[in-house]
Amino acid sequence: MTRILVIEDNPNLAFGLRNNLEIEGYEVDVAADGEAGLARARTSAPDLVILDLMLPRMDGFRVLRALRGDGVRIPVLVLTARGDEADKVRGLKLGADDYVTKPFGVLELLARVEALLRRASHGGGGTDAPVLALGDLEIAPAARTVRRAGRAVSLSPKEFDLLVALVRRPGAFVSRVELLTEVWGYRAGVTSRTVDTHIASLRRKLEPNPGAPRYVLTVRGRGYRLATDRE
Repeated sequence: MTRILVIEDNPNLAFGLRNNLEIEGYEVDVAADGEAGLARARTSAPDLVILDLMLPRMDGFRVLRALRGDGVRIPVLVLTARGDEADKVRGLKLGADDYVTKPFGVLELLARVEALLRRASHGGGGTDAPVLALGDLEIAPAARTVRRAGRAVSLSPKEFDLLVALVRRPGAFVSRVELLTEVWGYRAGVTSRTVDTHIASLRRKLEPNPGAPRYVLTVRGRGYRLATDRE
């Protein structure tokens, strides 16, 4: 059974998370402060950690830094306060895999948990190819790094997962629905603008001219595809 560790000091929120996750079939452990959470993460080997950033005794940033410093690569989903962009950025830089902003919907959280676990089961969302060279881009899915003209490109977790979803199908188109399901864990009923917005951001970071993309191409009426090195 998949095990999830929830590190959350609000007892009502922790109870709600535990209840909903157990309904989905997960085995759930709860820690009410950062020190206890870090200890349990180190000893119980959960498959995923849901981590509040504002915790007593040891805040979530320190917990995350300690875990990554130990070489622990399990997925971490952080819970952040509404509008606190600095916390989101700091959490991602410390090694968080995704975040949910409070207050959040249960369905959104469950979808993100499912997507992170799916990505982890596929080796972090990568592919067996060590490095893909495309024009002046170098994409290393296993290492989760991208370089453009020799310089590192900073991508958000979702931008990188979106890129990898295209890398897995070089030259073939991928529909918006497929991308929503694979990258975000969403099913039907979610607007495809989510994909379009992230594609636009990806192009701004990867393309010499985002208005006339060379790498991330639109397949009109169908979705997107990654160019091949022969194009």
